[in-house]
This record gives sequence, C-alpha cells and structure tokens, in this order.
Amino acid sequence: MHAHSRKIAQLFAFALTSLPIVSPIAQAEEIKRTGVPGSTFPISTTVSVPANSRITFFSGTLAEVSNPDAPKGSIEAYGDTKTQTISVLKRLEKLMAAEGLTLGDVVKVNVFMVGDPKLDGKMDFAGLNAAYSQYFGSEAQPNKPVRTALQVAALPMAGGLVEIEATAAKVAPPLKTKK
Repeated sequence: MHAHSRKIAQLFAFALTSLPIVSPIAQAEEIKRTGVPGSTFPISTTVSVPANSRITFFSGTLAEVSNPDAPKGSIEAYGDTKTQTISVLKRLEKLMAAEGLTLGDVVKVNVFMVGDPKLDGKMDFAGLNAAYSQYFGSEAQPNKPVRTALQVAALPMAGGLVEIEATAAKVAPPLKTKK
C-alpha cells in the first residue's frame, strides 16, 4: 500500500471511530406539532416527523351513501358537506385502524371539495370545519395535522362534495436491548 493510500485509510478509520454512537433509545423523538398561535382552529401550522417514524399514506377517500332512498349519485344520497366529511373521516379511521394507527397519528390532510349548489357553487368551508373539528383538535383527540383545503372542479363520484387524503406517522418504539 502506498503511503498516500495508507494515510487515507487511517483517516477513514479515525473518522469512523470518532462518530458518536447513539442507541435507538437515545434517538427516540416525538412528532412535533405547532398550532396556530392564539387560535383553536383545528390545524397545525407545522408538523415535524422524526426519522425514526413509520409514515403511511392514505389515498383520497370519499363518503359512503347516507340516504339510500335518495336518487343514486345525488348530493342527497351522500349528504351535505358536514355529513360527507364525517363519513369520510369515519372511513379513514377504519383504514388507519387496520394499519395500527388512529386519527391522532395523522400529520397531513389534503381536502378536495366541489362547490355546493346550495352555496352558489362555493365550497362549504364551514360545513367541513364543523365536522373536521369533531375529529381533530378536540378534547377527545387533540392532535392537529397540517391541512390544505381547496375547491376543485369535480370529484370522481357524482354527488360527492368532499374527498380527503391523509398521511399518518408513528414514531417507532425504541429497540429493546438484551440484558
């Protein structure tokens, strides 16, 4: 080995032995949420997810029929924005439970809404928040994800007013050490 190569190998070995060795227990961090200052609005302005977390993405979810007697594919069949939002969040809750998660683990929500004909084609933001605040930032479930809510031209379901996609994260439990 040339002197130059030997010196590089020695520096590399020194660098590796100089790195701090941190156990997974010492690295355990929590998901950090920053709420809207001075507000009870059910969203966070930021959510930080540490590297030792499992992140799960949930596809856009639509409401289930709430009134089977209403015409198929109508708003009346699925309900108003509040009713549809509750339905969607209940469906997401079940999907998350199957993954070992809860709505308390949600860190990001995207809400897609079409205009409500009863509101001159504007999205029913008040109806969304009336339902949403029952599931996020409540006494029963105080965690608040970051959220984007926007109006779109259409959803893939006739009669649908709301579609929600979510991202959940859960900090991995510390590895058990052998005694």
